[in-house]
Amino acid sequence: MKAEILCVGTEILLGDIVNTNAQFISRQLANLGIEVFHQSVVGDNPDRLLEELENGFKRSDIIITTGGLGPTPDDLTKETGAKFFNRELILDKNSLENLKEHFSKMGRSYSKGNNIKQAYFPKGSKILPNPHGTAPGCAIEENGKIMIILPGPPKEVAPMFNNYVKPFLKKYSSKIIKSKTLRLCGIGEGVMAEMASDIIKNSTNPTVAPYAKEEDTILRITAEASTEDDALKLINPVEIQLKKIFGINIYGEDDIKMEEVLGKMLTDKKFTISSAESCTGGMIAAKLVNYPGISEVFKEGAVTYSNEAKINRLGVKKTTLDKYGAVSYETAREMAEGIAKTSNTDIGISTTGIAGPGGGSTEKPVGLVYMGLYIKGRVQAKKFQYFGSRNTVRKRATMSALDWVRREILSI
Repeated sequence: MKAEILCVGTEILLGDIVNTNAQFISRQLANLGIEVFHQSVVGDNPDRLLEELENGFKRSDIIITTGGLGPTPDDLTKETGAKFFNRELILDKNSLENLKEHFSKMGRSYSKGNNIKQAYFPKGSKILPNPHGTAPGCAIEENGKIMIILPGPPKEVAPMFNNYVKPFLKKYSSKIIKSKTLRLCGIGEGVMAEMASDIIKNSTNPTVAPYAKEEDTILRITAEASTEDDALKLINPVEIQLKKIFGINIYGEDDIKMEEVLGKMLTDKKFTISSAESCTGGMIAAKLVNYPGISEVFKEGAVTYSNEAKINRLGVKKTTLDKYGAVSYETAREMAEGIAKTSNTDIGISTTGIAGPGGGSTEKPVGLVYMGLYIKGRVQAKKFQYFGSRNTVRKRATMSALDWVRREILSI
């Protein structure tokens, strides 16, 4: 079946919010083996919304909408859907009771304003409960056409889709599409694509596609089959080949994050760690703290931005700063050793660089970052060159620092 996604909301058109719902729903439909042929966004205008539905159902069998289910007068997605299918709106008593209970818990009355309109649905539609908000969704099915109406907030869309829409749509798909993602760090998209070029060119089912993200690069293996088990059987041999090619450059799979991988390694091995950051300004510490249980091993994160802080907190020699500058191998080494020894940790990681947009020179351009690593008594330093905005440089440097620690632990 052919599907399209129609997101409703003037705030999306104005750029006030990012339309993450379309991305999420597209991925879920792909996993169900339902092809997405079109995506569109329309403002809170019933005439334009009705026109989109009329045009959409000429192209597709399924239209999934998000947004326009709230209590305000411009929330008219259900009303427009009812008009398209020529159905009246009927009060659903269960939804009304849920609405009453929700507002009662908040010490408010559901009857104030237009809240009650959220309990009305096109006659004969399948209601999709919303335990995460006040606006349930619904599905209308008629003459081979299906309209699925979801709320706007992503935190409500995801559970509603997973719990109710996915089981509803499974009967319409005779195949599934399954993807496996390999996450890499320390290797660019071009090099990655070249190393895997034979597999990428010669793979048809599954296919292999390289992508560059802001902080890492990924290889997505996608297979089409009648069952998930069959799809995984197609993916597995290609995954093994890619892991042989890229080895240690692969740090994780699917949605796992670098800090999760490193956090588990540190806690499993009981290696304590501390960080001394200049250009990254605490980003390394923040990433580590994302991992639950990191308090067992993460002892301290210091932002030593000025030369005075590097001297007073870390013990960096003034002569080192005078001779080599703050952005140098030598300073990075002393920072890493200083934080590890003063925090009494097995590992110390440091960053010092020029994030930009100003401050660079021919000798030390914007994006230049030196990192130091103290691990079990051994001190090293590395030079990195990044490109992009100030924040991009900082994010990429943070990722490289965490990845360097990961690689060193694996080599022990």
